[in-house]
Amino acid sequence: MTDFDAAAVGRRVLQAEAAALGELALALDGGFTAAVDRIAALKGRVVCTGVGKSGHVARKIAATLASTGTPALFVHAGEASHGDLGMITAEDAVLALSKSGGALELEPILAYAKRFGIPVIAITAAADSPLGRAADVRLLLPAGPEAADALDAPTTSTTLQMALGDALGVALLERRGFTAADFRTFHPGGKLGAALRAVRDLMHGEAELPLVPAATPMRDALLVMTERRFGCVGVVDADGALAGVVTDGDLRRHMAGLLDHTAGEIMTRSPKTVPPTTLAAEALKLMNEPPLVTVLFVVDAGRPVGILHVHDLLRAGVA
Repeated sequence: MTDFDAAAVGRRVLQAEAAALGELALALDGGFTAAVDRIAALKGRVVCTGVGKSGHVARKIAATLASTGTPALFVHAGEASHGDLGMITAEDAVLALSKSGGALELEPILAYAKRFGIPVIAITAAADSPLGRAADVRLLLPAGPEAADALDAPTTSTTLQMALGDALGVALLERRGFTAADFRTFHPGGKLGAALRAVRDLMHGEAELPLVPAATPMRDALLVMTERRFGCVGVVDADGALAGVVTDGDLRRHMAGLLDHTAGEIMTRSPKTVPPTTLAAEALKLMNEPPLVTVLFVVDAGRPVGILHVHDLLRAGVA
């Protein structure tokens, strides 16, 4: 197949799916709001279910919801009638995925939900299907072909299902005021977990702080700076508040007659600082913004309580 252009096929698929996503965004209506309201009011969990490719997507949606503050689990529709219906309680809601809405494996779950008054939210392309008719809330996929020519293999439809799951997850987390700190509770591992750690978890404490009063002669300030090995020394006022910082750059700029000055005369005023509750990723971002720095003093109510070096972030896996 010398005339086969893989890149052209790839572009066609991506453009088709992007266009379908645009249609889906424009078509969102009160059904989406109703779905968010139903889920937000639950005392139980969102039970995501489906078969085939829809089942794989349902499993991913369950994971997304659970990681963003909405309790959720996946129940395979094919296993439901063999005992897994017991995983669904009267306080739950069912989120069922099926493009055609006619998957036979969903029937036991739909009957069970109706029997116990469990709300059903459907993601389907067919409103007038067994799933569509059984649902309390319908999230309809726009009509359109799958991305593969002459085949009905799930491609565009599963992309739309996945996107709807993401939309539900984000809408729910924003409705709840779910924060990055909450998110870290569910993501303690890996680089993401490291980036979501607070500065207070990574900083050096007060016992290691390189600090001198403003009136300290630079000869003595240099000794503290060398001993603590952070490449800087913090300068505090009479109340113990951080007034400035002396860095290697300040030393070079005042090389002539350096030892004739005090730390307060050499220091850079209003240095970059962070509170201890700052996320590690935010601290790294601040370090990388001009003027670039490798050290941040951690302050609470104006007083230095710790110090954070970029190496601390590297060791933690943030950068």
